[in-house]
Amino acid sequence: METLEIKKTASQDHQLVKGNFPVTGMSCASCAGSVETILRSTEGVQQADVNFANATVQVTYSSALQPTDLQQVVHEAGYDLIIEQENPSEKQEELAEIQYKELKRRTLWSVILTLPVFIIGMFLMHWEAGKWISLILATAVLGWFGRSFFINAYKQARHSVANMDTLVALSTGIAYLYSLFNTLYPEYWLSKGITPHVYYEAATVIITFITIGKLMEERAKAGTSTAIKKLMGLQPKTVLVIQEGQEVSIPIQEVEKGMTIVVRSGEKIPVDGIVLSGNSFVDESMITGEPIPVEKSNGEKVFTGTINQHGSFRFKAEKVGKATLLSQIIQTVQQAQGSKAPVQKLVDKVAAIFVPTVIGIALLTFAIWMIAGGEHAFSQALLAAVAVLVIACPCALGLATPTALMVGIGKGAENHLLIRDAISLEKAHQVNAVVLDKTGTITEGKPEVTDIFWLDHPSKQYATILYALESQSGHPLAAAVTHHLKNSGMVTAKIRNFKELAGQGVLAEADSGKHFYAGNEQLIKSHYIDISAQLAEKASQLKQKAQTVVFFADEQQVLAVIAIADQIKETSREAITTLQQQGIEVHMLTGDNAETAAAVANEVGIRHFEANRMPADKSTYIQALQKEGKVVAMVGDGINDAQALAQADVSIAMGKGADIAMDVAAITLITSDLQAIPKALKLSRQTVNGIRQNLFWAFAYNVISIPIAAGILYPFTGFMLDPMLAGGAMALSSVSVVANSLRLKSRQL
Repeated sequence: METLEIKKTASQDHQLVKGNFPVTGMSCASCAGSVETILRSTEGVQQADVNFANATVQVTYSSALQPTDLQQVVHEAGYDLIIEQENPSEKQEELAEIQYKELKRRTLWSVILTLPVFIIGMFLMHWEAGKWISLILATAVLGWFGRSFFINAYKQARHSVANMDTLVALSTGIAYLYSLFNTLYPEYWLSKGITPHVYYEAATVIITFITIGKLMEERAKAGTSTAIKKLMGLQPKTVLVIQEGQEVSIPIQEVEKGMTIVVRSGEKIPVDGIVLSGNSFVDESMITGEPIPVEKSNGEKVFTGTINQHGSFRFKAEKVGKATLLSQIIQTVQQAQGSKAPVQKLVDKVAAIFVPTVIGIALLTFAIWMIAGGEHAFSQALLAAVAVLVIACPCALGLATPTALMVGIGKGAENHLLIRDAISLEKAHQVNAVVLDKTGTITEGKPEVTDIFWLDHPSKQYATILYALESQSGHPLAAAVTHHLKNSGMVTAKIRNFKELAGQGVLAEADSGKHFYAGNEQLIKSHYIDISAQLAEKASQLKQKAQTVVFFADEQQVLAVIAIADQIKETSREAITTLQQQGIEVHMLTGDNAETAAAVANEVGIRHFEANRMPADKSTYIQALQKEGKVVAMVGDGINDAQALAQADVSIAMGKGADIAMDVAAITLITSDLQAIPKALKLSRQTVNGIRQNLFWAFAYNVISIPIAAGILYPFTGFMLDPMLAGGAMALSSVSVVANSLRLKSRQL
């Protein structure tokens, strides 16, 4: 079991525990409804939501209950929960594989035994011995290979609920018993002048068709969870650690925080940590989406699942098990795939009353045919009722929403979009206003040197002194200058008597005895240092562009002005243009000054922007947009964006931002590229369209097929739907819904 949330209730001392459990034994959407009903009616359970597509249930229950209590309740109804497993997903996968193999075996034998029954029933119906052969084979098919339908229907009946198994058991059981009676006592009907037909082929073909449909359905459903399996496959199974000075290989499960781990060239990094020694380049594209490997040296962070490209290094394990970034990504995707969209909750309500309604329609059909059926009223009434029970199985209806959501959320994960809940995925396609934070969202979020303008031709001697000055300074802007000069291949000069001047900059003495200065305009003025008209003009131009200017000077004059800015991401303008072309308003909110905000907004093409905004101001701004009827998406990366993210209709966090922003946000962009936002909105449109298509065909199927099965065409065309054809149609409807959902995988974002 994995506990997701624990909180106190207001009215009782017990805590509420929110857990996510894999469920086994569910064969249809109505099974999911049954599990929900049984759990919700259990004392101490506040909420239970089953996702049939990924076979999990999220339960909110009192801490007075134990997971074993929940398991027992579910087990009595014919299902099971996987609890207290170190890796329940793997256990569920093992059980699913065993069940799939068993289902495959049952399907094969059902086909083999049903084929002669079908031939006899359709082409040799007057062969007397054929009835007895069919009886023996049909008994094997229903009593052994189809026994699960009857066992589950009995367990459901004990809890006063009904599901697909109830429909199948009723329809095939009635057809079999009717045929058995006609085989054993044909004289009863013969005495009334009625030919005693048998329908063993209908009963066996229904079981076989539904079993084949389940087999195809299980194979199709397995394809919706490939994103999770790919993510899980990123973590290695064994780890090389240092123990007592020796390199020892241990299973990944035994890694503990604080261990020293060795990673060699080409290996995957097993847990999150900090580099202790060595140097290498790591492919972090699975996290950031950036194709260029990142250099790693002492003090750098490394993450689970990323791939070491060249060289080897040792690092200290900081986060292990479920605390790693990869595990959090997997957990986020699993929780999202298990969550329900509002439309799915409506479908659940429909499915809950669907089976009893169908049984009622079947009884009404039987009664009408008995009254108006004429000479063969009973036979026709029986077959029509059986056909209604078979064709109305609600699998297609139940699979319509969750399969589309699973594929959509999985596809999002493959495209660096972590979608936390289905509501956000369903809502995102309605967004018509996007609000962007500036720093770290539109911009890189860190100061960088954009250029250095020298008074004369750049002097390497002066540049080395500038490097020496800034490398000893603790100011954030000095770090940007140092980084720039280091990347330019510069080496540091020797300086002495280094001194920091608060609020101004730094100064030091070179070997020549001359003093050099680096800092702001106040530093230059306070030391009466001359600035040429050329550099003064350049400094003024840079300030108008909202760039920060650092002056570098000797005792007489300013030697260079250095332009520093929070660089706009290369793809920000293109992403904003794409959104605007889709008719979406783009707004920018920032706590920065108006001059900087205007410069950035102008460069990326944003017309609506606000500066000097505090966290609460951002939330108020979004409220104002919502009052205008806008569906607002907020995109941010910092703690100061948390309120606005919580207020927005759809909240989107940058993956490199603060943890609290990602906790609040419904969607996280693992990459820092804003072009992922149009992709997220497009994915929402594709997924919602898939859900609508699935629901349309699922509802249309039932609306059209149930009256036909009941015999509405018979007075006009003489057509009666054979129960075995009804079984085939029902199976194909479920497979078609899943296949339509899987089409999302091939769609371009």
